[in-house]
Amino acid sequence: MSSLKNRSLQPAEGNLPVQWHFTLGAALFLMAPFDLLASMGMDIYLPVVPHMTEALQTNPAVVQLTLSLYMTLLGTGQLIFGPLSDKVGRRPVLLGGAFLFSAASAGLALTGSANLFLVLRLLQAAGAAAMLVATFATVRDVYAERPESAVIYSLFGSMLAFVPALAPLLGSLLDIQFGWRSIFWLLAACGALACIHAAIRWPETRPIRHHDGEPKPWRKLQSILTNRPFWTYTTGFSTAMGAFFVYFSTSPRLLMDKLGLSSVTFSLCFASVAIVMVIFARFAGNYTKWWGLRGTLRRGVLLIMTGGILLFFAGWIAELNLIVFILIMWLVAAGIALTCSVTANGALKAFGAYAGMATAIYYCIESLVVSIGGTIAVLLLGGDTVLPLVAYCIISALLTLALTLGQKD
Repeated sequence: MSSLKNRSLQPAEGNLPVQWHFTLGAALFLMAPFDLLASMGMDIYLPVVPHMTEALQTNPAVVQLTLSLYMTLLGTGQLIFGPLSDKVGRRPVLLGGAFLFSAASAGLALTGSANLFLVLRLLQAAGAAAMLVATFATVRDVYAERPESAVIYSLFGSMLAFVPALAPLLGSLLDIQFGWRSIFWLLAACGALACIHAAIRWPETRPIRHHDGEPKPWRKLQSILTNRPFWTYTTGFSTAMGAFFVYFSTSPRLLMDKLGLSSVTFSLCFASVAIVMVIFARFAGNYTKWWGLRGTLRRGVLLIMTGGILLFFAGWIAELNLIVFILIMWLVAAGIALTCSVTANGALKAFGAYAGMATAIYYCIESLVVSIGGTIAVLLLGGDTVLPLVAYCIISALLTLALTLGQKD
């Protein structure tokens, strides 16, 4: 671990105006809250959605918009804040986003107007999008050529797996004890604390650039969208996160409705998959040393595809068994951790000068592929069978493997 401490490295391109002098643990403690809060803004709110029609004196369609518009803006908003972070810096976009998220959350806790609630949800999502893109652009700035990047990216992906599992439970407990407004007060408080911490300790990391030779925005976009490694690793990221999304969407019906698990047992089984992801993520730095970026990506998606094949035989050909299902999902979780450990680095590697824009497009494409592809799989193949997960894991993994052919790290 000593090799990870207190190193001052320059990013792949340009010079940092301020050096980043954090150990791996300190860097994660500084950055992780922004990653987690962006997701919690959606998931912790889910348990109270059925009550919001009465609380806001509105109709179910408006309440549904508070969910769907948050998700939409969380993805598309990064297309605005990514290029902005390239222009003005990561730090102001991060702090502005955190302030906006915290202020909007406090407003949500105070309002009783449906229209104002919807507007504040949009502002909350915009703040979350800014926090996400600034955080991941900073990781690209600082850790692009360092083994810690694999650990950070993989741990971020694994931590996000805990949010859908635990945040709704937390939201439900808060609602029971203190009412639905306490959910948004908690988000506001956590956002404010993370913002204050970052204001004190987060230095600017955007590489200093000479604007004379800087390409036009459309040239930057063209260079990103025509870069084959960008598409290869973005597709790999979509494979990993989509596999978890489909698992998240189908597992309640599979395990509780079909196999009769209680909500507590289901939660423990669900959480065990996320724990496996965290365990494998912790050692992600070793994978890239052994296999390189492409080798790690291929092994990760092969594990995901193998899991899909095994699920087909275990859940479709034979009768679904809980222990077998969970063991196979642990295999898929290991594949997700391996894949996520290298996808961001591989996709963003060539774009140090405008990492914010590249990061925004990377996450926007992934969110669109996962939400559209995963939803189609569940709707067409049924949310109470293993077939959606089987189809998504195998097809997306094969596509990623095809794209890796002929490429080098």
